[in-house]
Amino acid sequence: MNYSQVTSCICIPKAILLQPKTNWTSSKPGNERRAGHWTHVPRNVNMEGLRSGYLFPEISIREHEHIQKNPNARLIRLGIGDTTQPIPDIITTAMAEHADALSTTRGYRGYGAEQGNMELRMAIAETLYRGTGVKGNEIFVSDGAQCDISRLQMLLGSNVKVAVQDPSFPAYIDTSVIVGQSGKLEDKTGKYSDIVYMNCGAENNFFPDLSTTPRTDIIFFCSPNNPTGSAASWQQLEQLVDFAKRNGSIIVYDSAYAAYISDESPRSIFEIPGAKEVAIEISSFSKFAGFTGVRLGWTVVPEELKYSNGFPVIEDFNRIVCTCFNGASNIVQAGGLACLSRDGYQAVCNVVDYYKENAKILVEAFASLGLKVYGGKNAPYVWVHFPGMSSWNVFNEILEKTHVVTVPGRGFGPGGEEYIRVSAFSHRENMMEASLRMKKLFR
Repeated sequence: MNYSQVTSCICIPKAILLQPKTNWTSSKPGNERRAGHWTHVPRNVNMEGLRSGYLFPEISIREHEHIQKNPNARLIRLGIGDTTQPIPDIITTAMAEHADALSTTRGYRGYGAEQGNMELRMAIAETLYRGTGVKGNEIFVSDGAQCDISRLQMLLGSNVKVAVQDPSFPAYIDTSVIVGQSGKLEDKTGKYSDIVYMNCGAENNFFPDLSTTPRTDIIFFCSPNNPTGSAASWQQLEQLVDFAKRNGSIIVYDSAYAAYISDESPRSIFEIPGAKEVAIEISSFSKFAGFTGVRLGWTVVPEELKYSNGFPVIEDFNRIVCTCFNGASNIVQAGGLACLSRDGYQAVCNVVDYYKENAKILVEAFASLGLKVYGGKNAPYVWVHFPGMSSWNVFNEILEKTHVVTVPGRGFGPGGEEYIRVSAFSHRENMMEASLRMKKLFR
């Protein structure tokens, strides 16, 4: 089993993953289960509110169990969204040259700016935000979008009300639980009591009905969406920005898959007039340039964005970054600059096109079986509907009978039930083989 797939989502040692699950009991007299020394430090009550396991490590555990039972099977992993194509050599060469220079007196560099190399910040603004008014000093370079979600939650604190798309990427909800925004998990609905879940299903074109959505302080919104693969239109994002303005809310906009957009959908929330007054945007080189293991991302905090007392949000986020982060690796930032050069940008776009073709193959395969298929056009994910079926049961059946790993939609929230997410991040021969196996199973 490739345990890097587990630790890329959450740090859990291999030995712990393979241990049997333990039901911890309280420390009340007569109800104790002690093993060794216990401190007197109480557990963070917010951690106790999390679901039993994060989605992707749970999938990796089931994958490992399947391999143990079927050691001779050729497993095809279309679950965790981890890129598989090599990083173009124009980019790895830039990183190698920078690393080599560190062994010289002239080329050595130590700490850089916590906010990132200004040359890279300017390149991001000029290449990816041209015409939006985003400036280099509003861009904070990081070690990835998922890390920035946690930093933003630290910035926002526990006394805010949040809304999320349903289904949505699990990190938005889990970080909300950890910082104390969520309330209690309701067993009947599978939702946290203090989080507003905005239904984004096929019946409403994967965009929430804002006329029935209550006001919240923070709106987490991902487009193109993970897991559904749907990209919000210009008109829809105008509605979202207007909704945030009327309610005095802040949108945390995740554009990690913007490079996969193939139609006229906006690639940034800042393409919408007025968005700089109500939005923060997080993004990443991970799925755009194959940096899932290299780690490089960024967050845009506009100067125009203010708290209710008029204080600029950018100043607080800068303090968070300076307090909690020593800056992204200078070697990796050299790779980021190479990605945004003329030739480097074309090279990474070619890799994105490869994954888009993979997604097209998946869409055609599932559609040929008469299934409702969404996504795949503006994102590297395909969202497949199995009416009336448990998504975990579908996941298990596909794994057991085809040796293909997918992701159960229920792992992305109650709105993901009856769906599975299938990733296009694999080699072409795996796409073709997985399509054949699916056709054989469901035809």
